[in-house]
Amino acid sequence: MDIRKELFEPLVSEQIGREAIVRPAMSYWQDAWRRLKKNKLAMFGLITLITLAVLSIAGPLLSHFDYATQNYDVKNQKPSLVHWFGTDDFGRDLWVRVWWGIRISLAIGVTAALLDLVFGVLYGGISAYYGGRVDDMMQRVIEIIYSIPFLLISILLIVVIGPGFQTIIIAYAITGWVPMARLVRGQVLTLKEQEYVLAARTLGAGGARIIMKHLVPNALGLIIVQITFIVPSAIFVEAFLSFIGLGIRVPLASLGALLSDGANSIRLYPHRVIFPTVLFSLILMSFNLLGDGLRDALDPKMRK
Repeated sequence: MDIRKELFEPLVSEQIGREAIVRPAMSYWQDAWRRLKKNKLAMFGLITLITLAVLSIAGPLLSHFDYATQNYDVKNQKPSLVHWFGTDDFGRDLWVRVWWGIRISLAIGVTAALLDLVFGVLYGGISAYYGGRVDDMMQRVIEIIYSIPFLLISILLIVVIGPGFQTIIIAYAITGWVPMARLVRGQVLTLKEQEYVLAARTLGAGGARIIMKHLVPNALGLIIVQITFIVPSAIFVEAFLSFIGLGIRVPLASLGALLSDGANSIRLYPHRVIFPTVLFSLILMSFNLLGDGLRDALDPKMRK
């Protein structure tokens, strides 16, 4: 090859910055947060959920009434400067009871999400990573559990234990984590064939380390999106059980119990059902908006 001096010429000033990286370096999560902030509906959902969570803690403190104190002299009063959301059949302040109901409903949703993280993610990850006979046996267990209706388990536990917060959590712990386990299994089946997993095995990493340090973190985006849909689903299930009288015990209140009480007198005292309905719908809508936004933000294919 003929190497001539003319082939090597210094760059002029206009050419020096052409190949410079003008975009600031950022991690995967920083880029996902940047894209999430651009989604106005998702941010509206996030801000709404944070506001409701704060009010569920601070709301009862703004009133000097208790959620369980009965006063028949002020029963079924309409919203006023004294009782901001009105009162119920027993004269209990609905402002306090609504925020207590949101607190309990959110606690059930968050607990269900934690159960999915612990049982569903680990179960699905172990099943997919080891495969073979282990995967077959673990999937048969999932199929058996999945064939049992959640409502049937809830009713049986209520008969044995009685209605209450712990009954709903136990019922969800038995069957609620199965969809997450299936989702994680499908994702791990794809990820375990990647080169970095083979490199980790070559370097002597054990199965537990590969699952926790490599496979689960790479499936975390999908897991987070799924959790944003699991929480409202658990809240809805609790509301349904409380609505039919199989949920939270009196005098505690949940959104489902408040809706059930208000539905019986909706024609005479509509305020008793309006406030729980609006806040319940707002919670479900906010989680759905946030879940859609996270799905777009955490999808590498949407990255620009």
